[in-house]
Amino acid sequence: MNEVPDRVFGELPAALVAELLHRSADLSQHLLSDFQHLRQQYEQWRRLLTETKLLGREADLAYPTIPTTCGIDGAYAVERLLASDLVAAAAVAVEGLTPPSETRYWPEPRHRAWIEAEVHDSDTGTILRALMMGFELQLAHEAPHQVVLLDGSLTTPLIYFNQALNKCRETGHLKTTQYFLEQIPAFLTAYHSILQAQRSDRCWISIPKYTTRREIGHYLNWSSAHDDRSVLSFLLAASEYTQPVSLQQPNEPWHLNVEPSLRPIANEIIQALSTIQVVYYRPFQWLPALRLEMAQAVANNRHRLAEVLHGIRHQCGTPAVLEPYPLYMADRMVKRLAIAIPTLRQIAGQQMAEHYQGDINDVFISLHGYRTESGV
Repeated sequence: MNEVPDRVFGELPAALVAELLHRSADLSQHLLSDFQHLRQQYEQWRRLLTETKLLGREADLAYPTIPTTCGIDGAYAVERLLASDLVAAAAVAVEGLTPPSETRYWPEPRHRAWIEAEVHDSDTGTILRALMMGFELQLAHEAPHQVVLLDGSLTTPLIYFNQALNKCRETGHLKTTQYFLEQIPAFLTAYHSILQAQRSDRCWISIPKYTTRREIGHYLNWSSAHDDRSVLSFLLAASEYTQPVSLQQPNEPWHLNVEPSLRPIANEIIQALSTIQVVYYRPFQWLPALRLEMAQAVANNRHRLAEVLHGIRHQCGTPAVLEPYPLYMADRMVKRLAIAIPTLRQIAGQQMAEHYQGDINDVFISLHGYRTESGV
């Protein structure tokens, strides 16, 4: 028996639906004008890429053996209950498609996780998000693979860590805060190693899905209406990439609000961030350009850069997935965390009901959930 499809506008007032449909025509015209503008500028912008020697072709690099890869992503969730909050953070590492000649390092996904019951606090999510990021960095640092792919930007951990550290004084009563402060030295050590990438057998690459950066657009004086990734997805042909360029720096210097004993490594992290390089790469025609952020030691070594591009290309073999396979799988897994939290709440409620000596209604009312806040 065929299932009835969901009614997309089923709960909306008819007048609102009519206005939305009417305005969608204007929206399509606006998008069409953007595409036409890109098409008109194609020859000029493509020529600029060539003349400035920013355009590279994978065939001009060495052809290394297919490297082993893994992808890492994280998520967090806060289940707001009547009596307390149920919080969780996790990171998952998934091994990529293994070359036929290689054995698998991690046949099963690896993970880091934290789950706890906390008192109500509006800043719990800030600490939890930083904890999630720390888990991702630890897994990436421990991965034995030649190319390790992270979701997001290499600058994101510093931003999340700093936001959490600024809130730690106000949230010192949270067990999650105490655990984060215990782990921050290990998180910073892993972060520092990833940013420097001194080991010749390890390449750590961050691939943000969404970005507004314009390093190349600013250099070539492209229209500010488009970010680099959208333009280069249109300009680059399959197997082409842009030569490494320096990461766009913030208007104000990076900073990390750590205790005095951690300031030396924090300063080294900030220094390493100023040397991060960016490469855009389009493995196949059916994929948009991928933004690759990497350490200077990787970008400036043609053999290591070739290994990175070759590894990513090998993980993008189907039009059905618009990112490298291990990142896609890790993302699918961690997104289930927020869905799993209500089930954990139910299990906890059943176990509490078995041992509670008072009115059992107290248990289920106190575990009533308002909403689940989550992030990936």
